[in-house]
Amino acid sequence: MSLPSFFTQPGLQVLLFGGKGGVGKTTCATAAALRLAAANPERPILLVSTDPAHSLRDSLAGHIPPANLEVLELDAAQCLARFHEQNDEMLREIASAGTFLDDEDVSRFLNLSIPGMDELMAFLTLAERADARRQECIVVDTAPGGHTLRLLALPETIRRWLGMLDALLAKRRYMRKVFSRAAVPDRLDNFVSDWKASVTRMERLLHDASRCRFVPVAIAEPLAFEVTAGMLCRLKSRGIPVTDIVFNRLHSTGACPSCSASARAEKALIRQMAGTSGRSAAVWGIELFAEEVRGGGPLTHFWDACRPIQMQEVAQESVPVALPEPLVPQPMVVDAPPLPGHQYRLLLMAGKGGVGKTTLSCATALRLARQFPQKRILLFSTDPAHSLSACLHIEIGNRMRHLLPNLTATEIDATAEFEKLKARYAADVARFLEAISKNFDLTFDRIVFEKLMDLAPPGLDEIMALTRIVDLTAGDSFDLFILDCAPTGHLIRLLELPEILNEWLKNFFNLFLKYEGLLRLPHFADELVSISRNLKKLRALLVDPERSALYAVGIPTRMALEETRDLLASCDRMSLSVPVVFLNLMTTPGACPLCARVAQREALQAGEYRRSFPDRHLTLVCRQSDAELPDLPDRLGWQLYASESHAGKGAAA
Repeated sequence: MSLPSFFTQPGLQVLLFGGKGGVGKTTCATAAALRLAAANPERPILLVSTDPAHSLRDSLAGHIPPANLEVLELDAAQCLARFHEQNDEMLREIASAGTFLDDEDVSRFLNLSIPGMDELMAFLTLAERADARRQECIVVDTAPGGHTLRLLALPETIRRWLGMLDALLAKRRYMRKVFSRAAVPDRLDNFVSDWKASVTRMERLLHDASRCRFVPVAIAEPLAFEVTAGMLCRLKSRGIPVTDIVFNRLHSTGACPSCSASARAEKALIRQMAGTSGRSAAVWGIELFAEEVRGGGPLTHFWDACRPIQMQEVAQESVPVALPEPLVPQPMVVDAPPLPGHQYRLLLMAGKGGVGKTTLSCATALRLARQFPQKRILLFSTDPAHSLSACLHIEIGNRMRHLLPNLTATEIDATAEFEKLKARYAADVARFLEAISKNFDLTFDRIVFEKLMDLAPPGLDEIMALTRIVDLTAGDSFDLFILDCAPTGHLIRLLELPEILNEWLKNFFNLFLKYEGLLRLPHFADELVSISRNLKKLRALLVDPERSALYAVGIPTRMALEETRDLLASCDRMSLSVPVVFLNLMTTPGACPLCARVAQREALQAGEYRRSFPDRHLTLVCRQSDAELPDLPDRLGWQLYASESHAGKGAAA
């Protein structure tokens, strides 16, 4: 049997599966870990999830892994608590190591620099496990798209954080050298050095093709292609080894017109992907299973269905094959909900990665813009892996792009927004230090002040993107904002971040009050006041069911159902209104036995959704042909909602 090379690579320590949400990363990772554990019963294996919305247990569905396979779904809060337990004493000592800021001042920022950062906790855990070598191989089920790339970029983030610790220790080292002539590093210096060495070792491991592999998992659909192509470019630029690419859920050409059409479209995209990867990686295909791959039996045999894809298999056909028309039914929606109410100011489309949030966001925005030409609408995304451009077939980017006279779209660059804030801070600090440098020697304090922004709470860039939108809501430029959300786990983290950010802002305000008359950063302080105001408006808007709502999007699988349950439970906990659940990508029953079996399985899952969310309006949305994608959002929008507006919460007065 021919299998990807990572199954036979001797000395492999880390095997990461990544890609757009909903492509089958968890299935591939879990099945790979089970196969490696079975083939090497004496070899300890770790299967770990770095996605905040974990699915490993759901994938195993009660199956007991073999004794040599440990399964770990990282709990960022527990990891953070353990981190503080192990390191707080040392961090407090470093914080008091020699600036006019006291222990309490700096400790606040140190304690706020990590909460919520799932990627950092995951990276530190992986580094610790790799250093300890308790497992010979670590198989990683990563978070969707852009958040995985953040995980791989964390060495730079951690080095900035360690740079702050170094800056705090610099004055102490100088004083020791002057007064005690002690130039030998002490335990605090060694603490920082050990961290640096651990990060360096992990970075080398990630770049070593003999010990680490990153396996992109994709489905051969346009939006997934865009994300995977971008990921391949970023992985190449970072020097992360990719030797195999897996295309999941492929169709076969045969008597079924719908399957045949899908198979031809998939071949075209696989051909494009091979060109993107420079043909340096082996391409593998796994056909669509009639049943959902969950539990020990299906997972154990999952990789048996894997086969190499030769480029001659996907060579462009010189003569198109004629097929009966229509290939699939027109866009179809079952039990469409009422149109969102006129009073709504904010709509969030949220759910598991790969369920079609972007398509439904675009369809909703186009429908409302055409139905209400007087309503000014902004469609936007804060997900690091933006998909609006790919879905609408028009380049949007980090600017206001007009799609219709009353419809504007933007893909917010959250990192750029944070960099603007850092630039304002740096300019104010430079002016402040220049003004007082004639009276005080602040050589070391200057470095600490300059690096203080490196201790901003994780996710501040994303929340700043949202506060930018809230700033727009204070004016009269737009009447309605439609947000294409990041996948579930990161959306929940984002919605919880205002409390963390509020604490971070309080720390700065306390600092300004404590050193009033000495510490003057007027422009930066004004910016923080503006952020604080916007934050209050955002919190008030999110919990007001008359002005905002979250529309959940799922697909008819058990794993998606479990994640949707988690999402709605979090929304209930945060008092967010969720009036509608869209069950997307439903298969239309046909003559093909495979399509019929898939449709039957999905119908059973639809029943589970109804029983799970009896108080929400459940709408079924059928899967569409790739041939209809260029204008699919516009056409789908007209069937996605009924004609009348929502009669309950959020309706017009």
